[in-house]
Amino acid sequence: MISFGISFSQTTEKEKDLLKQNTDTTQGWKKGGVVTITFSQISLTNWSAGGQNSISGNGLVNIFANYKMGNKSWDNTLNMGYGLLRQGKKKTTLLKSDDKIELNSKFGQKVTKAWYVAALMNLKTQFSAGYNYPNDSVAISDFFAPAAFITAIGMDYKPIPDFTAFIAPVTGRVIIVNSETLADAGAYGVEKALFDETTGNLIKHGKKARYEFGGYLRAMYTRELKKDVVKLTTKLDLFSNYLDCPENVDVNWEVLIAMKLGKYLTATISTTLIYDDNTKIKIDKDEDGIIEAEGPRIQFKEVFGLGFSYKF
Repeated sequence: MISFGISFSQTTEKEKDLLKQNTDTTQGWKKGGVVTITFSQISLTNWSAGGQNSISGNGLVNIFANYKMGNKSWDNTLNMGYGLLRQGKKKTTLLKSDDKIELNSKFGQKVTKAWYVAALMNLKTQFSAGYNYPNDSVAISDFFAPAAFITAIGMDYKPIPDFTAFIAPVTGRVIIVNSETLADAGAYGVEKALFDETTGNLIKHGKKARYEFGGYLRAMYTRELKKDVVKLTTKLDLFSNYLDCPENVDVNWEVLIAMKLGKYLTATISTTLIYDDNTKIKIDKDEDGIIEAEGPRIQFKEVFGLGFSYKF
């Protein structure tokens, strides 16, 4: 009995040491990221079936820096994408096919096994001017025009490592339109400029910011569909503005599937679905330059890429 008691005590101490070592390895900073560059080119000479020469390139950068100490966690991510393409003759204009900057930061304090009290910051904007092609003379967007900045306090639910749901009934959102031309036009829901009805003279410029207060939900799920080969990441953002038509919920849903084809060769497919009740989409049904309709619409983007990928 004495022998058993001593053996049991020694085993327990070893288990504690191992547990402490494993816990220590998860503390502090964990950093990394992925850089993906894709490229495609088509050249046609006397091609009877028709078509156009084209060249395109796209770059994606995803970086994270996460900190954990005891029951506290701080997660930070930076996601960027940019793409260009050219069709037809060499002197044709380069068209933008992708443009994205998104910065996320979330701090949490664990209160139960799966729940955290958390504060979140999110910023979304783009690098350069965007156009409604073929019209490339009037920009419909630009750097910080728009930009969406969110700060929120709520609860973060993490039942498993692959899933998180952040629920924030107290959320502030600012839509920034740092372009006088776009602000005067009332783009992205800001208050437009005021003109004299008789002379047409400008009385007051449009506002460059729109302030909102509402509820926010962000759900994120990540899973390896095939270990070290196929990875799925999906993120859903929902926002309801308490101050203006709270029943009209803004939606931003992103899906990314990454397939590793070799040490540095990767195929990616990403989709983005957006609905924003304050973003009015102009519709020219017969492409005669006359706008027949204008209003909120579901926006959808899909990007497929095959190219070089480096993980660090």
